[in-house]
Amino acid sequence: MAAAVREPPSAAGIAAATWTWKAVAAWSATYADRRLSRSSCLRYLHRLGFVWKRPITQLVKANVEAREAFVAQYAGLEQAASAAGAQIWYVDEACFRAEVDLHGLWTPKGEPALVPSTSPRKAEKAVYYSAVCPATGAVEVAEIETTSCSVTTVAFLQQLRARHAEPLIIIWDNSPVHGGEALRTYLATPGLRLHLVRLPAYSPDFNADEAIWKWLRAEVTANTCYRTKAALMEATGAFFAGLADRADEARRRCRTRLNRAADQLRAEHPEQIQHVDLTWASL
Repeated sequence: MAAAVREPPSAAGIAAATWTWKAVAAWSATYADRRLSRSSCLRYLHRLGFVWKRPITQLVKANVEAREAFVAQYAGLEQAASAAGAQIWYVDEACFRAEVDLHGLWTPKGEPALVPSTSPRKAEKAVYYSAVCPATGAVEVAEIETTSCSVTTVAFLQQLRARHAEPLIIIWDNSPVHGGEALRTYLATPGLRLHLVRLPAYSPDFNADEAIWKWLRAEVTANTCYRTKAALMEATGAFFAGLADRADEARRRCRTRLNRAADQLRAEHPEQIQHVDLTWASL
C-alpha cells in the first residue's frame, strides 16, 4: 500500500483522480482481499507514515538550469537597478469571477460546509493588470474592459510610466500580450527609460505580483458570491484602494522564492552573480 499511494490511483487500476479513503479501500479490496472501513483506511495511512497536506504545484515543465541562471541574472539586475536609481516592478494579469471562489473553511463538526451561490453568468467577471514594487510595497492596478492584448499592455505601461518618475525595470512572464507591434512601437518612444525582463518559462513562483492576486482572493473572493460584476468590482476596488496603507505587508508578501535564492547566491557565491547592463526601452 505504501508504494501504491506514492503513485496516482490510476497506476494501480483504481478509478479515482487522487487518493482518498475510498480509493484506499478499493485498493485493499482489490489487492489485499480485505474490506476496510473509513477509519481503518485512515489508520493504515497514518501507520505507513502518510499525512494529509494541501498540495503545492510542481512545475514539471520549468527548466531548472534556466531558473538557476535567472537567479544569477536577477541578483545582477538588483545591483544594476540600485546603481541607476531604478525601480523593479513585477507585472501580471488576473481574472476574478462573481461566482464563488471555494476555499477551505472552518465549520461545526457534523455540519456541511455550504457556501451560498446565485450562479452568476461567466460574463460577470473583472479582469485586471497589476504591478507591484517589492522594494516600496507600491501597487498599481488597471481594469481591462475586454481581453488583454498588446494594446492594453501598452496602456498599463503608460500608466506606470506616468505615475513613477524613476527608470523602471519591468519583470513579467512570457505571455503573448507582453509583446506585439503596439509594444514595439511604444518602446521606441524617446526617453522612455523602461527595461523589460521576461521570467523563465513556467515560473509563476518567481513573480511577486502573484502574491497580490493571492492576497485579494484570501480577503475578497474566497467563499463569496458577488452576483454581479459591479458588486465584485466594488469589493476588489476597495481592496486595491486600501493597499496604499498596507505597503509594509505588501513588501512582506511579495518576497518570493526568487528573492530568497538571490539573497543566498549573494551570501554564498557572489562570484556567480551576472553583470547586467541596463538598456532602456529594451524588449
